[in-house]
Amino acid sequence: MTTVLLLGFPGPYTVRIFLFLLIFIIYVTTICGNLLVIMLVSSSRNLHSPMYFFLTQLTTSDIILTSDIVPNMLHMILNNGSSMSLSGCITQLFFFSYLECGECILLTVMSYDRYLAICKPLYYHSIMSSRTCLKYIIMSWFLSCVADFITILPISQLPFCRSNVIDHFFCDFNPVVELSCSNTFHIKFLATLASLVFVLFPFIMIIISYAFIIHTIVRIQSINQTNKAFSTCGSHLAVVSIFYGTLFAIYCIPVEGKSSVSHKILSLMYCVVTPLLNPAIYCLRNKDIKEALRKFIE
Repeated sequence: MTTVLLLGFPGPYTVRIFLFLLIFIIYVTTICGNLLVIMLVSSSRNLHSPMYFFLTQLTTSDIILTSDIVPNMLHMILNNGSSMSLSGCITQLFFFSYLECGECILLTVMSYDRYLAICKPLYYHSIMSSRTCLKYIIMSWFLSCVADFITILPISQLPFCRSNVIDHFFCDFNPVVELSCSNTFHIKFLATLASLVFVLFPFIMIIISYAFIIHTIVRIQSINQTNKAFSTCGSHLAVVSIFYGTLFAIYCIPVEGKSSVSHKILSLMYCVVTPLLNPAIYCLRNKDIKEALRKFIE
């Protein structure tokens, strides 16, 4: 097998045109929104802090993620399906897995940043120095690369000799592995192990961080300080909820319990809608970014 056929969203031409326009508008808005956040953080001195530095990494990841999937998906919608080379399919899976794992670790680092800012304010600036922030970013992308090589490299060595048709709009892990005609138990086991270490464990760390944060906020007697603490954590907590909510809905619910249509819709939320919502959540809920946006417009 040298090529795979992605079915995408088969249906009437008018429906596909409507879907194309909708996803195209979302894609352009996503790119512009995330670039705007990066531009605001870079140009405003008030936003030169660890929290916003990590935010630029998150928005950069969202730009690359949506660009890895959406352009080919738009071509697929117009042509009622699309073919892709097997190597290109595995490459798309590599970048998708790499970016998603990186976001899991990055969201954990951001929750640790909020924990230090609220629970250990006197030590915050000494711990979260510029060098430390850079080390955390390098660590995040390095660990995600390690996780990716553990799962994706063995997939590239598999013999593929079954049907080359994938009923999806991108090359996800399970659809690609199912094309192999060899025993894939060891690859699925490695993927499960990597998910526990690089996805579930960061999620547990985020929960623990917010347990300490909520405990500290409850003990604050000043209403203004309480509201300020909640506002600094609200945006990140909303992003974490959307990210992990869709992630668990796609990969933790058994495939047998989902139709291909529902699986595609959940994946669409995960790959297209979530990168759009992230900058919107931070811009709408964060006073510093709204103030920087007002100055930028003026």
